[in-house]
Amino acid sequence: MSTPNLTGSLLVATPALEDPNFRRTVVLVIDDDAEGTLGVVVNRPSGHLVEEVLEGWSAFASSPAVMFEGGPVGEGSGLALGVPGDEEEPLGWRPLEGEADTEAVRVGVIDLDAPPEVVGGGLGRLRVFAGYSGWGRGQLGAEIEEGAWYVLPASVEDVFSDSPETLWARVLRRQGGDLALVSTLPDDPSLN
Repeated sequence: MSTPNLTGSLLVATPALEDPNFRRTVVLVIDDDAEGTLGVVVNRPSGHLVEEVLEGWSAFASSPAVMFEGGPVGEGSGLALGVPGDEEEPLGWRPLEGEADTEAVRVGVIDLDAPPEVVGGGLGRLRVFAGYSGWGRGQLGAEIEEGAWYVLPASVEDVFSDSPETLWARVLRRQGGDLALVSTLPDDPSLN
């Protein structure tokens, strides 16, 4: 049995996932293939403004216009996601290619080496990440089976939320049922 391509889906950390790199994170899967999976944490804004790190891109960055902590891998490298401003695909933009039936598939990877004034004008939204999250072949599937992640549909609003600090609870709440209940768990259950 083949596993579905998770590109364009959200990985939402379950309360059982205690790894500080991923505790209460929401990860957008941007590439999933036979070799492994790559994603970015979309709910961890950093204290660094985009303009401090990538000159020229800050004018196009969505609010909050800060770098996001994309994950523990390659923290010295930058990766950007964007949405076209209209129906045309801007230069330097490559759409995510997966099987997820979500509006997040309209999200694409931005070539940060391209001139911002050429690419940026064609974007409706832009988010920049320092680092990314990565799993080798079979690793993510094993973590999902162990109960570390919920695999949920994504939306463009998840990726470019202007309130990323509340995204984990909001994504779970909109699922209804047991996941809505999970969204109400306090950050530190011992304080309950």
